[in-house]
Amino acid sequence: MIIRLKDGSEKQYEQPMSVLDIAKDISEGLARNACAGEVNGEVVDLRTVVSEDCELNILTFQDEKGKLAFRHTASHVLAQAVKRLYPEAKIAIGPAIEEGFYYDFDMPPLTREDLDAIEKEMKKVIKENPTIERFELPREEAIAFMKEKDEPYKVELIEDLPEDAVISFYKQGDFTDLCAGPHLMNLKNIKAFKLTSSSGAYWRGNEKNKMLTRIYGTAYTKKADLEERLKYLEEIKLRDHNRLGREMELFTTVDVVGQGLPLMLPKGAKMIQTLQRWIEDLEDNEWGYVRTKTPLMAKSDLYKISGHWDHYKEGMFVLGDEENDKEVLALRPMTCPFQYYCYKNTQKSYRDLPYRMSETSTLFRNEDSGEMHGLTRVRQFTISEGHLVIRPDQANEELKACLELAQYCLKTLGVEDDVTYRLSKWDPANKEKYLGDDEYWESTQGQIRKILVESGVKFTEADGEAAFYGPKIDIQAKNVYGKEDTMITIQLDCAIAEQFDMYYIDQNGEKQRPYVIHRTSMGCYERTLAWLIEKYAGKFPTWLCPEQVRVLPISEKYIDYAEAVNKELKKNGILSTVDNRSEKIGYKIREARLAKLPYMLVVGAKEQEENLVSVRSRFAGDEGQKTLAEFINAICEEIRTKEIRQEEVPAESK
Repeated sequence: MIIRLKDGSEKQYEQPMSVLDIAKDISEGLARNACAGEVNGEVVDLRTVVSEDCELNILTFQDEKGKLAFRHTASHVLAQAVKRLYPEAKIAIGPAIEEGFYYDFDMPPLTREDLDAIEKEMKKVIKENPTIERFELPREEAIAFMKEKDEPYKVELIEDLPEDAVISFYKQGDFTDLCAGPHLMNLKNIKAFKLTSSSGAYWRGNEKNKMLTRIYGTAYTKKADLEERLKYLEEIKLRDHNRLGREMELFTTVDVVGQGLPLMLPKGAKMIQTLQRWIEDLEDNEWGYVRTKTPLMAKSDLYKISGHWDHYKEGMFVLGDEENDKEVLALRPMTCPFQYYCYKNTQKSYRDLPYRMSETSTLFRNEDSGEMHGLTRVRQFTISEGHLVIRPDQANEELKACLELAQYCLKTLGVEDDVTYRLSKWDPANKEKYLGDDEYWESTQGQIRKILVESGVKFTEADGEAAFYGPKIDIQAKNVYGKEDTMITIQLDCAIAEQFDMYYIDQNGEKQRPYVIHRTSMGCYERTLAWLIEKYAGKFPTWLCPEQVRVLPISEKYIDYAEAVNKELKKNGILSTVDNRSEKIGYKIREARLAKLPYMLVVGAKEQEENLVSVRSRFAGDEGQKTLAEFINAICEEIRTKEIRQEEVPAESK
């Protein structure tokens, strides 16, 4: 047989060979570092025997797929250690994930001390370096095997596998787990690992199921790499919006209000207001939108016309019961059907299109409790929503314009380099979930693909991520922990006009069906705020700050002058306050610095006499004395242009 390697070279063998033996034939060093193999694009165990011509890639820890095999093996070490220390614990699932692994257990919650004890036991397991063996069992034997071990979650997983599925197990000393693999040949290469945290997680992510204990960890081949990763994790904790946003008094949550219903505190509300006013002015004055304001709820009849009742009812808050109530209402999960009736209010001709409607929309979605987090996934949120009713010949131009507007918003916020682009397509294996036929989806997806290609952005394609009525451009971003969320979306819908009897009059006086573009310009305000908190670690650009300047009188004698300075700042639209406490100036400066303020204006005798202010900034430290007018002109220009100033000196030297 002929084995074609990654570098283009070939190996010939007269008899079947395991992936590991082929690696040894190539290089003993490669074999020592091998984590898995890739045969004709499929990741396989090093134990896999190759018996025919193929393309083979030996995966090491330097390859992402090799890392997954390495860390998956580490997750089994974790499970083995847990079962030794907690024999009554039931094992669920334990996959490798980006930058680490986790394993879910049916057991009581754990403390940091518990995690340390489990780590110690993991080291014992690795030192023992038990033989790792793979074996398969028929379905009934596999179920009986796991029932005998009293592992109900594994039994459920086996019962849910397809009838023709290969049911494989990995035995590692005194521990055996249901697992598809691949795994390392032995444990000696797992030289550096750490259990980073534990939390609750519903079985299979369903809040109706039992809450399990999830243990997170990470593993490396070198201690130095682990230490670097742990240092990074400590740093990102300081950026976690859920922690930092509360510390900065931007938002809070209260149990009696409800999960996924954050309370925006004055500073956070001011930031949302700033973003909202910017987007509304941008859309209305520069991008040709008309603004609507529509109800927060509607009768179920509306959602039945739009298709949301059939396709999205489980994610809605429904008020009433169709069997017992004459009128059933639901809080709106999106604004599109409301805006369609705004369009239909008067007859439109081809000259009136595109008709671009925008709304600052408060929406409600019944998210699972296990999915909600801080401001990134909530049950009530507000978005910069818009719907463009267009002629078919305008689709290309208008889709491009929507993408350009989104990119302008990203650039202004300073996050344009932090996003990825995705063409979200339908799932042809589940056609019943969608409106339209194969031709409709191929056509609309082709239009979206064309826009992305012409725009020159790199993008991926994903099946099953489309809306039920059409494909999307999804602009994605990751939080500090690596979880990806959709920040902005642009959707093409060529089907909905028929359902709502939307039309325009063409050049010949005939009725024609328009297309609809669903889009956000900046996306969800709450999620964007979370993103900005983490992006800037709370050190926001001046134009976004809820407090842009703090005036600091050196002593009580200069409070009147400080108040006069503050009054002039406010008159020019600057968000400012006065720290008139009876504290030393050094203390006031430290307090302002900890609050991550862009500017402090220190005022004393000389400043009062000469109408000056001593400027200290987050960007350049001590900027010296300036006239108040000079400072106001400079900061107003910075705010007007939405400049993102960079820090020029370390914080400790300011």
